[in-house]
Amino acid sequence: MTVTVTAGRWELLRALGAVPDSPAAARSVGPALGLDPVSDADHTDAFVLNCPPYAAIYLGPQGAIGGEGADRVAGFWRAIGITPPAEPDHLAALLGLYARLGEAMAGAGRPATAAALARSQAVLFWEHLWPWLPAYLDAVTDLAVPSLARWADLARQAVAAEYRRLPPCPRRPLAFRAAPPGARPGAGPADLVEFLTIPVRSGLILTRRRLAQGAGRAAVGFRIGERRFALRAMLEQDPRATLDWLAGEADRWRQRHRDRVPADGATGWWAARAARTGQVLRGYAPAGSVP
Repeated sequence: MTVTVTAGRWELLRALGAVPDSPAAARSVGPALGLDPVSDADHTDAFVLNCPPYAAIYLGPQGAIGGEGADRVAGFWRAIGITPPAEPDHLAALLGLYARLGEAMAGAGRPATAAALARSQAVLFWEHLWPWLPAYLDAVTDLAVPSLARWADLARQAVAAEYRRLPPCPRRPLAFRAAPPGARPGAGPADLVEFLTIPVRSGLILTRRRLAQGAGRAAVGFRIGERRFALRAMLEQDPRATLDWLAGEADRWRQRHRDRVPADGATGWWAARAARTGQVLRGYAPAGSVP
């Protein structure tokens, strides 16, 4: 689906970043993006409870807000001479900075300055936006909120357009090179739960909404709480049914990573992680069972 908007390139990127920032910001920019109004409840459910828009959650080794993942992004801000904001890896901050660098590049009076700004913008994209944003937008789409699905589609188109404009990435982003190991056979239940809820390790984005759906398909109760608590409870109730659902979820993410357009080394990296997760889950022997 192609969405027509009234904003220019940089204004479009800023507006896209503003949507997950707050309900008020989403209402402010929504008309320019052609989006229907999003209720406060839907906005909170999407961007606070299920898909918080922070790079650290999806690229960081802890799979959580802050920590090493956020520090890595803050280091980029400092490297280009800008004091990082309080939330340096929030999508609104990252797309706002990307647009700011593009505007500065267009207005630079010296070719050397324009070239330096172009390099900084490319690093920002390849290191801190492209590695996580396509998968994140898929997770938002899974929430099945029509206006937010349209936002995700528009953001997907805008990011793909930037991908095509930039020179190719010369190497894998640091988040991939420094990522903790993927799935390993023989992990204990606690390690398995932690691993599955860290996207950069598992290749999956398991939201609360998706876990609740998985509990229904596995015919187990879903306990409201932090994702690891909920997943642990599912595994305690029926390990085999929960593992089977998780393996299918790994296959689903492997396929969507592989089918993503444009496809490149980053999408292949995510697909390999998800494929390995599926293999390990299928061979996993719950406590008390016979392998």
